[in-house]
Amino acid sequence: MSQHYGTAPVRLNRVPRVTADFWLIKLMAVTMGETAADYLAVNMGLGLTATSLIMTAVLVVALVLQFAQKRYVPWAYWLAVVLISVVGTLVTDNLVDNLGVSLEANTIAFTVLLALTFAVWYAMEKTLSIHSIYTTRREAFYWLAILFTFALGTSAGDLVAEKFEFGYLTTAIIFAVVIGAITAAYYFLKLNAILAFWLAYILTRPMGASIGDLLSQPREYGGLGFGTIVTSVLFLAVIIATVIYMTFYYEPEEAALQGTTVEP
Repeated sequence: MSQHYGTAPVRLNRVPRVTADFWLIKLMAVTMGETAADYLAVNMGLGLTATSLIMTAVLVVALVLQFAQKRYVPWAYWLAVVLISVVGTLVTDNLVDNLGVSLEANTIAFTVLLALTFAVWYAMEKTLSIHSIYTTRREAFYWLAILFTFALGTSAGDLVAEKFEFGYLTTAIIFAVVIGAITAAYYFLKLNAILAFWLAYILTRPMGASIGDLLSQPREYGGLGFGTIVTSVLFLAVIIATVIYMTFYYEPEEAALQGTTVEP
């Protein structure tokens, strides 16, 4: 989608600017993705297969709505993020629980798939910047990468917390420390901005998944016992409040601030 301001055509970015609000709602979304998937599959008794089919269909509808916007619209974008977080969790859970694929193999496989996605994306577009997602092809690469980051984060988080027996709290702290190190490297050591963003984006998923498990799982399994319903509703409320805030605070100025003709 192009708009004209003066004489220069401006193409609107389809994803949000990276702000504190972005990271807050992203962490809430990935945490809820973990607990919501568990609630639907286990607590509601739908099972992994039925839950996966239903949520994948809902995700497809949400992505159709998102692609139709041709610009960043908070409710459409974050709806897609929440749903792709749930589906990413279910993909990993199906591979582990239904097909018997080990967490180690899952983690390696999704790392390779994500790396291949980035490689093809860069080969075709010459950039991995989220500040230039203004074509349908770039947005398709973006959402595919997001799906693989969520599936990878789920398997990596479960691998560290459960298979390596670090526990949910320790696992969340480990990933938080790594994210902190990446942030420090960006601000003080001039780490490449695009690399820093994607590393932090990938690692917030296992951190969020561990937080979700810590809050929702029973005490005998290392959690705090709040349950998937309370945890999911709590984080959903934060997500909705933040999206409303983003809509009224950012959207009036989003077109002018996000439009770009700089990157190819």
